[in-house]
Amino acid sequence: MSKWPVYTGRTAPHDGIADLPPPPPWRAFDGGPALETPADDGATTSPDRAHRARTYRATDEAVQLVNAALYLRRPLLVTGPPGSGKSSLAYAVARELRLGPVLRWNITSRSTLHDALYQYDPLSRLYAAGRAARDDARPRPHAPGAPVAPRTPHTPHTPGEAAPPADRAGVADHLRLGPLGTALLPYARPRALLIDEIDKSDLDLPNDLLNILEEGQYEIPELLRVAKRTPLATLLTDGTDTPVTVTKGRVRCRAFPFVVLTSNGEREFPPAFLRRCVTLRLRQPRDEHLEEIVRAHLGEPDAYARGLITRFLERGNGGELATDQLLNAIYLTGAADLDAASRDVLAQQLMPYLSASADTGRDAV
Repeated sequence: MSKWPVYTGRTAPHDGIADLPPPPPWRAFDGGPALETPADDGATTSPDRAHRARTYRATDEAVQLVNAALYLRRPLLVTGPPGSGKSSLAYAVARELRLGPVLRWNITSRSTLHDALYQYDPLSRLYAAGRAARDDARPRPHAPGAPVAPRTPHTPHTPGEAAPPADRAGVADHLRLGPLGTALLPYARPRALLIDEIDKSDLDLPNDLLNILEEGQYEIPELLRVAKRTPLATLLTDGTDTPVTVTKGRVRCRAFPFVVLTSNGEREFPPAFLRRCVTLRLRQPRDEHLEEIVRAHLGEPDAYARGLITRFLERGNGGELATDQLLNAIYLTGAADLDAASRDVLAQQLMPYLSASADTGRDAV
């Protein structure tokens, strides 16, 4: 029986993802065989991200829209100012719902869809083929007086001779799935994929991403070309050293991944892209929510920390600030053995406006 919400925004991990109802008919996928989600043993998640996942405090709106994305099997587009917790949301959801290590694709102006699906190194394959050819040209050990048979690619190995690995110059040894390609494998439960700062991409990337996210599948041409001879390919995935098997160069998801795309609002996206996403806009936390965040990171705030929270909220009306700045100021003014005046000066220096124009305007008042 399904329940709402599956993601609660609380800190305790659980298996509520199993309570998701079947997807809408237009978002059902049938990839297989089903793969087990790798455990998040902390090896691929930095301590900073692990801490933020534990201490993240979601708003009611964020909880509602995360669940909407999970139920509809749609990407979640998260916009908001720097420091509002956009990327941390993906780690918090993955931790609570036990979705395994977060797969992360950091976007730059040079990012391409191909790189996110898989990386193939043809030069390393060429070198491997050369080494294999030289090995084959070397004389084989044989019993004294026995005739030496000419070596051919199909010559069987003699007893005691080490057999070379099959297809030593094969494609699969030089190909690795990227974060998007890994997320679309047929996992039994969704993987979490963070596509960070999509607004920094080339203009065409959001549209290039549309078809993949709609279809939930892709092909690897390098494997398709050899599928008749080698239908099964064992590949490494992003974030782990655990190999997976791809059949005939085609990958199709089973559980659509929980995809979080973040944007700082540096550009607008085409309507065709937006209508395929659930959109969440995060704002800087206010009042009780901000105090709850401070408490989660640093414990119960003392009188001076409460004063800094009030000052931060007042200054937030005049320009752009990030919650990280407040956390830094509370931690350092509490840890440093300073007099009251020095603490005030240090706190002011740690919480400048992120926009130069805001600082200039404020100084002029």
